[in-house]
Amino acid sequence: MENTSGQGKSAVVPPEVDRWNWGAFLLNWIWGIGNNTFIALLMFVPLANIVMPFVLGVKGSSWAWRNKRWDSIEQFKRVQRKWAVWSVIALALSIALLAGFFFLISTLLKNSDAYQLAYSKLQANPEAMAILTPPIKTGMVQGSIHTSGPSGKADISFSVEGLKTKGVVYLDATKDMGQWKANRIELEIEARPDRIDLNQ
Repeated sequence: MENTSGQGKSAVVPPEVDRWNWGAFLLNWIWGIGNNTFIALLMFVPLANIVMPFVLGVKGSSWAWRNKRWDSIEQFKRVQRKWAVWSVIALALSIALLAGFFFLISTLLKNSDAYQLAYSKLQANPEAMAILTPPIKTGMVQGSIHTSGPSGKADISFSVEGLKTKGVVYLDATKDMGQWKANRIELEIEARPDRIDLNQ
């Protein structure tokens, strides 16, 4: 079959080329620049960027064949396989970085004085300890802590699990003159409608 690649819209796209393209789907605009398919830059247009990855996945191979000169079908398929491999690697790295970022933030929150205040209040509450039953495990900390010198504000939550049941601790605290104070701190027990006030 005649090599029609690089001839634009008039190029006949071989059936074995016209298939779903993972590189175009996952790396979209980067893949587009590398394959002379500049319509992929629509990824920078709001709303269009929602559908473009799917459009590129479906049409990317045929556009790449028409927009760039290739030595052969085999070379085209070999290059697109490499794009697919790199796109999967990039996706895996992105997920790993995102997970690492959330783990880092949670670790920083867990090492904060506000978290230590909440955990000590939980341990000091007889009702909460009786219901949960030690030893107590705590999960990832979510929320935010803002400090400015001796002042600050914390709104955090974290899961807790004892031998009998599990729940979530919610803390609303402020820092004044270098000391944290729990304005509200409550334990929500799984399958119980009422919360335990850990400030009592």
